[in-house]
Amino acid sequence: MVPFRALREPCAHLERRATRHDGGMDLDLLRAHRLRAHQLSAPARDAVAAAEHLGATQAQEFWGGRWALAVRTAGAPTLREVDAAFERGDLVRAWTQRGTLHIVASRDLAWILSVTGDRQQRQYAASHRSLGITPDTLRGAERAIRPALAGGNRLTRAEFADVLAAAGLDTSGMRGYHLLAALCLRGVTVLGPVVPRDGAPGRDQYVVAADEWITEAATPADPLAELFVRYLRGHGPASLADFRWWTGLTLGLARAARDAAGDRVVEVEEGLFEESGTADGPPPVPTGIFALPPFEEYYISYADRSVAGAPELRAAVGPSANGQVKPILLDRGEVVGTWSHSLAVGRHHLDPVATMADGARQSEVDAALARFAAFLRG
Repeated sequence: MVPFRALREPCAHLERRATRHDGGMDLDLLRAHRLRAHQLSAPARDAVAAAEHLGATQAQEFWGGRWALAVRTAGAPTLREVDAAFERGDLVRAWTQRGTLHIVASRDLAWILSVTGDRQQRQYAASHRSLGITPDTLRGAERAIRPALAGGNRLTRAEFADVLAAAGLDTSGMRGYHLLAALCLRGVTVLGPVVPRDGAPGRDQYVVAADEWITEAATPADPLAELFVRYLRGHGPASLADFRWWTGLTLGLARAARDAAGDRVVEVEEGLFEESGTADGPPPVPTGIFALPPFEEYYISYADRSVAGAPELRAAVGPSANGQVKPILLDRGEVVGTWSHSLAVGRHHLDPVATMADGARQSEVDAALARFAAFLRG
């Protein structure tokens, strides 16, 4: 691999950007490598391949997670085509790390949770105590839900709550949410096919039985090492601090993951790692602007987000005080604006709106937003 220090994009349009990161590497080249890792400059063959490559795609905004996969896929996949992967069982959504919903290839869920599940359950313990959710509550929820989902049955979230209520379990307030997340972490449930919605794209998923819905499971020899390699494959170059933030693991476990990965990873700059075997030389930098979703992995999945843009832009994007992260406009790896769109019934057909774009390149912004509109309406 060509060292970051050895290369510098000479193009005039890059001169306005910062040229060094943390006093060491070339920022434009680092962005180029991350664009390739994120499959924004080297798209996957389909949405499932994109999900496997990223490892886990943040998706508490469900439409955003689906768009994150589509924008990384060759061609012009539609929302309907991505949703078909959930219907087939190739993709699922679950609380895979940091207590946050992610989309993963279904075959990867069990081994990811084998690394992150216990820590998430410990992190939920205080909330469970405050809500009166005890181990007996969780056992009762599992006893009620397993037969309700047996035989390939699927439940909406409202129906899930009704089953628990019929078993004498309180699902008011945040209790229903926490019970569903806890059952997912215990390997009982997962969020699967998309619930149809009249007049607009679906926003919810059916709750299904994990052991019936997921028919194939990957079995890496060392799941902790595999998680580190998979993170670098879809996000590198990145640091241990970045990996620790993304997974929610302790520093000790992050170091253990690096050590266990051995020669599967390489330190390309002091403190920055990449998967071994990544193509040498400067990656191609895509022209044009990308309209990327809220909680976009390119932006959110690092402890240090300074690579993505200037402080004032990062402040505008988020995370905000309520934890929200806006959809972003990305130009050659740099955040240059935000955008918005409504999926409400009667409003989903309206065009997305850019709120911070450079007016001099409005045609490229329009093209990026048109690509999203075509995805949504196709």
